[in-house]
Amino acid sequence: MKILVSACLLGHRCKYNGGDNYSETVAALAQRHQLLPVCPELAGGLSVPRRPCEIVRGTVMNDRGENVDGAFRRGAAICLQKALDEKIDLAILQSRSPSCGVKQIYDGTFSGTLIQGSGVFAELLREHGIPAADVSDAEEALAERRKGHGSQADQADKEI
Repeated sequence: MKILVSACLLGHRCKYNGGDNYSETVAALAQRHQLLPVCPELAGGLSVPRRPCEIVRGTVMNDRGENVDGAFRRGAAICLQKALDEKIDLAILQSRSPSCGVKQIYDGTFSGTLIQGSGVFAELLREHGIPAADVSDAEEALAERRKGHGSQADQADKEI
């Protein structure tokens, strides 16, 4: 199975603060699946480190009130095209990110408050029919994809 993953989950130091969100669960997937790491924020031209960002009334802003929406959306479009070109089966994305959040994002007040919602990249993937899962749901999402693909997916897993 071809799986797009947030690059920070594989230890790439691309978080806004220069860190990563390394996930042993995601890294272990490389033994059975083909992984495509991406960081929409870097793809959009943002630097590491960078100011914390949240979605404020539909627009990505940093904590100084500067509009960075264009960079987020440009990076999301670039990474979407990679996903489409590679015929990705599933995306596993970093929680709460204004790019990659799948189930929840911060509320735009920079107070640490979470709300239901998706980041700009996660939403773009959904709009184009690519299933996206939060990293905390990675194993469940893989099981669901395998079930949906039946024996064809099982055979592909054995080949990878």
